[in-house]
Amino acid sequence: MAIEIHLPTALRAYAEKQEKVSIEGKTVGEVLRNLAGQYPALSKHLFSEEGNLRNFVNVYLNEEDIRGLSGKDTPVRSGDRLMIVPSIAGGTPPSGVAREASGAWEEVVLSQEEIQRYSRHLIMPEVGMQGQKRLKAARVLLVGAGGLGSPLGLYLAAAGVGRIGIVDFDTVEFSNLQRQVLHATQDVGRPKLESAQMRLQGVNPGVEIVPHELRLSSANALEVLKEYDVVADGTDNFPTRYLVNDACALLGKPNVYASIFRFEGQVSVFDARLGPCYRCLYPEPPPPGLVPSCAEGGVLGVLPGIVGALQALEVIKLLVGQGELLIGQLLLFDALKMEFKKLKLRKDPGCPLCGKNPTIRGLIDYEEFCGVASSPQHSVGGSVSVEEAGVPEISVQELKKRLDGGEDLVLVDVREPHEYEICKIQGSRLIPLGELPDRVHELNCAEEIVVHCRMGGRSAQAVQFLMQAGFRKVKNLKGGIDAWAREIDPSVPTY
Repeated sequence: MAIEIHLPTALRAYAEKQEKVSIEGKTVGEVLRNLAGQYPALSKHLFSEEGNLRNFVNVYLNEEDIRGLSGKDTPVRSGDRLMIVPSIAGGTPPSGVAREASGAWEEVVLSQEEIQRYSRHLIMPEVGMQGQKRLKAARVLLVGAGGLGSPLGLYLAAAGVGRIGIVDFDTVEFSNLQRQVLHATQDVGRPKLESAQMRLQGVNPGVEIVPHELRLSSANALEVLKEYDVVADGTDNFPTRYLVNDACALLGKPNVYASIFRFEGQVSVFDARLGPCYRCLYPEPPPPGLVPSCAEGGVLGVLPGIVGALQALEVIKLLVGQGELLIGQLLLFDALKMEFKKLKLRKDPGCPLCGKNPTIRGLIDYEEFCGVASSPQHSVGGSVSVEEAGVPEISVQELKKRLDGGEDLVLVDVREPHEYEICKIQGSRLIPLGELPDRVHELNCAEEIVVHCRMGGRSAQAVQFLMQAGFRKVKNLKGGIDAWAREIDPSVPTY
């Protein structure tokens, strides 16, 4: 019997860009094996070398996590639907959670100006004076002042959250302005914290904005997070995401989580006291480079606005103690189809952080855990350490010198066609990474090949593939076309 499988955007490139496929099988495991057999490029994304389903991929049968059923042995029937949910990196809260998350609100006084400012809240019985006082007494930490942190900060400040802390150490770039609405054109080159603080205090001068200009790490995370009631995770790299999750669980604080990729978003509330944590959902991160960041894969500018607003909504609901939180639930949003889905999440009794017998009792080295090289430049949007992966490299300066010297080098661009239209290195040949296994015969292993993408991550994967296929004269262009544009040819646009 054929079972319909829904593929997320991140995996469609490996299945001929299809959103859904029909695959035969009697169990979930058999269906997934047949799927990988039909689309071999999907295999490494779904299964480990030992043939086990990867821990950073969750599979839902009719919106039920198969881990709560019979796993890969779960039988399937005609009409069933499988959904694959990879990492892109509830219930009603007890009244005690709202009390803890909104400080000593009973002693808070609203001024006449504040009563006028928040009047549309005050006339709602679900918020009222008590709810608004809870918001004023609350302390919320935003991790990141980027795409998700922008709507989060704006709506929490407008709502009257008393203290908003922001962790970030990046500067504003032109490429941020398409989605990071906290920042303006005149802020380019300015620290994001300065820009965010001025913008948020302009929205609501009565809110205290506390900047934390630092790179969140195992050495400082507990000290920073302990001063806040709620943490909102707006990062886009896996080391920081696991760090925030673990620190929140160890401190007993709710973690309002969201992630975005191209046209899709995820939102949940992780509170290890009441339900699962992020590790219950994704016990381990994907290998470096396997899941592209927004910088590599792109994101529709309006998407973080929608998803970040949903994050802000969950924070406010938590603080005022109203409604059902996304604890034990994962909200999925598909902007292209304008479709929301909610999937049930279960607390993993074997979770090393919040399970019955936890083994994680302190913060660890998260870059090592996620396989990312430690670097002071690693922040929102980590990169693959190609040196550690054993991928031979060539610098843009050396490539330019050899090309000017007349050497016969084959330049292979593994970006997508729409990226190739934006800019290209003259003489390069386009073979998108997803098409490389089927087009490898177009390359001659006797020739010297230099592979590049935008910044070096995807091309490193391509070089590894080619080396496994027997190519020996192949190198990865360090820094990709981005480095070429910055250091060799400024006429090449950057994006």
